[in-house]
Parts: sequence; C-alpha cells; structure tokens
Amino acid sequence: MPRAAALALLLVSLTACSAEDWSRAGLPEGITKQSEAVQSLWNGSWIAALATGVVVWGLILWSVAFHRKKKNSKEELPPQVRYNLPIEILYTVVPIIMVGVFFFFTARDQNYITSMSPKPDVTVKVEGFQWSWRFTTDYSGKTAQVVGEPAADYMQGPQLVLPAGKKIKFLLNSPDVIHSFWVPAFHFKLDVIPGVNNRFEVETLNKPGVYAGRCAELCGVDHSRMLFSVKLVTPAEFDQYIASQAGAQ
Repeated sequence: MPRAAALALLLVSLTACSAEDWSRAGLPEGITKQSEAVQSLWNGSWIAALATGVVVWGLILWSVAFHRKKKNSKEELPPQVRYNLPIEILYTVVPIIMVGVFFFFTARDQNYITSMSPKPDVTVKVEGFQWSWRFTTDYSGKTAQVVGEPAADYMQGPQLVLPAGKKIKFLLNSPDVIHSFWVPAFHFKLDVIPGVNNRFEVETLNKPGVYAGRCAELCGVDHSRMLFSVKLVTPAEFDQYIASQAGAQ
C-alpha cells in the first residue's frame, strides 16, 4: 500500500496539473453559465465512473483472493452462485438505475444549454468559410463586422469581441462545406452547415481575457488554419468597441 500510494503521488505530480486543474477533471476554465452546467455534469460522470470502477475492481480482487482453487482442494470448482435470483435482480436493476440517473441529468443539462431567450443582449452572426470566419455583431442597433484571413500560425485569426455578463446568441451558417464553431472555454461546439441555420446562446461570466477558438470539423486542406479568438471585455469596453467599429464602417 505505501508503494502504491507513492506511485500514485508520483503519477499525479508528473501531470504538472494544479489543484484547480484536477477539480475541472481536464476541462479548461469555463467562461459562461452554460459551461458551469457542463463542468458539473462532467465531474459527476467521472465520480460515478470511478465509483463503479472501485466496486468492480473490489469484487474482482475479492473473488481472486477468497475464491481461487486451493492446491490441495478436492473440489474442481469453488461454490457457484448461478441461478441466484437476488444476485441476478441486483446486477440487472442497478445498471438500469445508473443509466436512468445519467439520462436524467444529461437531458436536464442539455435542455438548459440549448435553451434560447426571446431577447438576447447581443446577436453574433457566424459565417464559417474556407478557410476562415466572418463575425457580424449586432448590439443596440449598431453593427460591427470582422472578417478573417486563414491564420498563418496559432497566434493569428480574426478576433470576436464579446461583453462579460451578457446573453449572447450565435447564428451559424456556411456557404461551402460543414465547419464547426468551437470555443473550448464555452465547453460547447456546434456544426456550421450549409443551408442549415444552427443557433445557440450563452451567458458570459465576468472573466475578461482572450480565449482560443477553432474549427472542430475536418473541412478540407486548410482546416488547421481556421483559427480565431474570443476577447471577453467589460460592458463599458464593449460599448466603446462597438461605437468605434460602427463609426469606421
């Protein structure tokens, strides 16, 4: 046991993850209220999976330790438990309950994540094309548009500016092939399909900063260059940005 504990500690240390990283179970920091629901579902799934694994591993080790055949035993097989009605009911009912619980929480969070408000604060039209993005932001009767060129490296691409603490609706469309609009910090992505008006909504948190975005659908030879970033700013800074962009058009 001490050696196993030391090995586990060594493996955890080698990941170079902080306590906060471990609490997110590998997901990046979320910047929307919807991402909080995804994080909660993700953590709950891992806890349930690990709990199930511990029970299964424990039963395997218990059977190996206490029900293996003894060297001098006259019995060909250890006592069997087949046709044991209580055990059969147990391993039938328990998985059904587990699947039902997973389904409930998944359906609940999915309905929340895909819900749309009648009047969002900001509307962003997202157009994915080979091989970049066009963002058209509508806010308080003003419009700002950003069109990107294929990114030459992972530090370039168009930048979408969004306000913190606001409800933002995204309208997705493509003129050519299927793309996928993905901001890892949203904990959400949605396909951008020609002829299909996909849409979703997020409510941003007060976490100003610049966050990476990319196409998550293999869309052709320059798919890897379809990069962009999301800059989350305060409402006052967003007002100034919209005014400056609208005045420049």
